[in-house]
Order: sequence, then structure tokens, then C-alpha cells
Amino acid sequence: MGGTVNCTMKLNRHIRKMLFVGLWCIIGGGVMVLLVAAIRNRKDKTCAGYEISMAGGNGQWFMNKKEVVDILTDKGTVALKGRSLKRFDLRAMEERLQKNVWIRDAELFFDNNQVLQVKIAERDPIARIFTAMGNSFYIDSSCERLPLSDKVSAKLPVFTGFPSEKARVGKADSLLLHHIKQVSLFIQHDPFWMAQIAQTDIQPDRKFEMIPMVGNHVIEFGDGTDFDKKFARLLQFYRLVLSKTGMDVYDRLNVQYDRQVIGVKKGTYVARVDSVQAARSAQALIASAQKAMADTASRQQEARSQEMLSSVNNSPAKSSATTEKPPIPVSTALKRTSNSPKNSPVKDRSYETLKKPVKKVAPPAKKAPPPSKKPTPKAVMPKKKT
Repeated sequence: MGGTVNCTMKLNRHIRKMLFVGLWCIIGGGVMVLLVAAIRNRKDKTCAGYEISMAGGNGQWFMNKKEVVDILTDKGTVALKGRSLKRFDLRAMEERLQKNVWIRDAELFFDNNQVLQVKIAERDPIARIFTAMGNSFYIDSSCERLPLSDKVSAKLPVFTGFPSEKARVGKADSLLLHHIKQVSLFIQHDPFWMAQIAQTDIQPDRKFEMIPMVGNHVIEFGDGTDFDKKFARLLQFYRLVLSKTGMDVYDRLNVQYDRQVIGVKKGTYVARVDSVQAARSAQALIASAQKAMADTASRQQEARSQEMLSSVNNSPAKSSATTEKPPIPVSTALKRTSNSPKNSPVKDRSYETLKKPVKKVAPPAKKAPPPSKKPTPKAVMPKKKT
């Protein structure tokens, strides 16, 4: 009796399970039928029109809606409005839109009113780059090359001297583009640097040199690593130094080294070159001065000797006997000085001085005393006799 009850309970459970599964199958099948019917009903409808919305561009649109419509309609050869919905290949249309270099992303779908919704995300250029050959292009935040537009010229940081002309760049140029993107985005988001930095020159070693709008100096920035710290050091130097000295005192400002700003004043490099030339000029000047001194000394000696000879010849015979001995000739003086004691200083010939002969003037002859007059006898009165 107990076994029969157990079998009946198991049978009832099995039946209930089958009924539950069958019910869900019926519900699923009904849903599928409804979906298929809805899809067929929708495909039988036609496109009521299209709406295009564009995002990005920062207010500067490098594409317009007409260009988007030309891509969707194959330049007007394919109609959109009134076309059956089942004839639209939305995936293929999205891929065709994304082939345009200015479109970053495209999304197409029909709303409940059978209107084709076209969502376009345009690329945002962040920098303008000039190559070493003079060609120019933009790059966006993904370092994708973008051509120049005839519609608008974007006001962006300018970088010159990019080494590669190819669309696909190597590892070194790819890293350079990444540094350009970082520096350019920082400049764009800072009004002061956007107004101050006129352009950035890319050097052969892929380092940056910035040309300011105000000030006659060059900023040696280095590569794009730690760009925010470099700009902070440069701004501090502007505030503490250039605000007092002026913007044209320094020729170069180097901020590529950590925790320091190296300022090179104008004329430093020229002074290093001129110092060598000045030393050579000084040596030549010293040599010419020594030669001139020697010539002057010899001329002075000749003039003095001639003066002595003329004075001797013009002096009277009597005074010649009383004059001093003539000066010792130079050669004789040099011989005597060579025989002088070891510690006695020897004068150079060019500086030997000669003594002028001193004329002894004969003392004036004593005047003869005037002849003495004989005293006249005085008259004597005779005495009276008493």
C-alpha cells in the first residue's frame, strides 16, 4: 500500500514538471511569433526621414551635415526618405562614415517614428604640426593625422620641424607625437601659456625649443617628460626674475633639468669667443709697445749724444779745460756692468741713461779795487802865543 502511494506521488510530480515546461515553451513561441511579426511589420514600413547630430569639434566644425548626407546618399544617388527600412544596411553605412578621417565614431538607428538617427562624433585637433619639408597637418588626442581644412583654421599650439613625412611612423616618432600631444594639451588648457608660446621647434634630437610671444629669448624645454613641472619652474622664473629684470635680458632659459632653471644672459657666448681674440690682440699690442719703447730709447740716446757733441763743439776753449769728462759710451758701460758684483742689478741697454755734460762756468774775474786817494792834509790853525 505504501509503495503504491509513492509511485502515484512521483507520477504527479513528473506530470506537473512537464506541464510547466510546456507552458514556458508556449509562451516563448508566442513571443517569437510576435517579434517576427513586428519585424516584418517594421520592414514593410518606409523611412520617414533622417536627423543628424554632431558632437566634438570644440565649436569648430571641420565637417558639415551636407558632407554627412553625401556619404549616406552616395552624393545624392541613393534616396533615404521613403525607402523601405529592410533595404537599409545600417552597419555598412556606419563603416562608410567612419572611413572619413574627421569622423571618430558613427552610430545609426531608426526610432519609433521610422526616422533615421545619425550620431556623429568628430575628431578634435589638438596641435598643428609642420614637417621639416614644410608640409602641415593636425593631430587629435589619439595622435591620428588630420588634414587641413578649407572651412576653418583652428587656433592651436604650433610645432615645427617634425622629422617624418609618412603617415605611419616608427617608435621614436610615435613617442615624439605622444610628447607633442601632452605639451599641446597643457598649453591649450592654460590661457597664459596659450598666449605666450608662439611656436615650438623640434630639434634633431627630438627635444623642444619654445619661442615666446613676449621676450627675446629661447626656452630650452627638453622632451615632453615632466612637462607640468617644467612649466611650473618656468612660470616661477618669470614671476621672480623676469618681472624685475625685464623679458629681454636673457638669451636662453633652460628648464629641462630637475629643480633648476638655467638663464643665459645675452652676449655670454659671444664673450667666450671674443676673449680668445682679445688675448691675441693684447699680446700683439704688448709686442708692438715693447718695440716702440726700444725705438724711443734708442732715438733718445742718439738725440742726447748729438746734443752733447754739439755742446762740446760750441763751448769756448777755456771752458773746455774745465768741463767734466764726456759720458761713458754704452758699450763701455755694459762692459763695466758685466764686471760688477753678482748681486748688483744690471740695467738693460734700452733703459741706460746717460748723464749730460755739465759746463763749468769760469768764475767772474774780481774787479780791481778803485785806486785809493791820498788824504789831503787838513789846515791847522797856529796857536796864539801868550
